[in-house]
Amino acid sequence: MKRTFLVITALFLTGCSSPEPVAVKGEVVSCATVNSDRATNAGTYVECVDGSKGTVLQSLRGPMIINVWGSWCTTCLAEMPEFVSFYGKAKAKVQLVGVAVEESSPANSKRFIEENGMTWPNFYDRDNKTRTYFGMGVPVTWFIDENGKVIYKKIGVVKSEQELIDLTAKYLGVKI
Repeated sequence: MKRTFLVITALFLTGCSSPEPVAVKGEVVSCATVNSDRATNAGTYVECVDGSKGTVLQSLRGPMIINVWGSWCTTCLAEMPEFVSFYGKAKAKVQLVGVAVEESSPANSKRFIEENGMTWPNFYDRDNKTRTYFGMGVPVTWFIDENGKVIYKKIGVVKSEQELIDLTAKYLGVKI
């Protein structure tokens, strides 16, 4: 009798639980819209994940946030929902760009983008050349001004959308 009550109670409680959130389907986006100074051609070149023309990192111009990630990185995965939500609100005001590093193949980057709801341009560092530019370790998030100057570098996981909103206001002067 006691066991039956527990089973019925458990079924009732699980039936009332909220459903899992619906995942947003990501999309591999062209890098053609990324703001850059086309005259800058010296520096660290990265390819676009979609196969379109890449760019030299030193040519990027903001206001821009660069999120450096890897599909193999569990903390990168943990922070991705914060970036997806932030981008939904911020895309008209600040550019978000990803750079996949230390990947074994571009297919891994594409899969990560699609499975985690990323809908912004992403570059791919095929030859691990970005280590000298970004340093080692991910995730890292860079805030770039309109002149291409790195204003702030957030090392480690972004813990909330509000953190991104606050950092964007503080370092780029853009209110979301």
